[in-house]
Amino acid sequence: MTSPPVQLISLGSLSANLLWNEQHAVRTGHATCSAIIQDDTLTLVNPGLPPAAMASRLHERTGQTPGRVQRVFLTSVDADHARGLEAFPDATWLAFPPELEAARERAESERDAAVEHGDHEHAESLARHLTALERIVPTEEGPAPNIDLFPSVGVTPGCCGLLLPHEGRTILIAGDAVASEAHLLAGQILPCPDREMAQASFTEAVEIADFIVCGRDGMIPSPGRVPESTGPGHTLPSL
Repeated sequence: MTSPPVQLISLGSLSANLLWNEQHAVRTGHATCSAIIQDDTLTLVNPGLPPAAMASRLHERTGQTPGRVQRVFLTSVDADHARGLEAFPDATWLAFPPELEAARERAESERDAAVEHGDHEHAESLARHLTALERIVPTEEGPAPNIDLFPSVGVTPGCCGLLLPHEGRTILIAGDAVASEAHLLAGQILPCPDREMAQASFTEAVEIADFIVCGRDGMIPSPGRVPESTGPGHTLPSL
């Protein structure tokens, strides 16, 4: 048996986790970051830590430096998933088109509102965010050979995972479509405007994958079916 092509770089965390009875943010949330290593290709997924920490973790876990990363794929463009992008200026940054479009529309709306209310500092921050979004390339294809996109919309408008084959099985880098092993076992999704779509994506992810890299956890075996919900998962606090 060969090693799987997915290497975990850093484990993510929610800013608040209702499964731990946390009602308000108690930490800085960040997504699980993983690397896909195929021959001479290194694709990084969801660099959620700050740039310096991201570069350090990459070297600790793979022996590679940021310049070795050719592509960075974001399952979501939220800050929790993209905080460390600047550590990889030479890489191509990629995301699913609906996710980028929704993020741009949201940032433009918030920027215009900030300008209207005279909040120039916030407006400038949003302008910088929009500039960063322009650097991200929309893609409807996998970032490298034998990697397929796995749209999992719902928890965000364009959440999109990556599906990889490995020795007759499938590995899904799910992003926040499946937040953690505890959320999977509880049959719970994260809070979002479109619960119905998020639940459908959650169910499909669990059914199609043999192993799942969770959005805020490690790689876990999939049970092949969604367990019965043990509580109101949609009431989880915002990230």
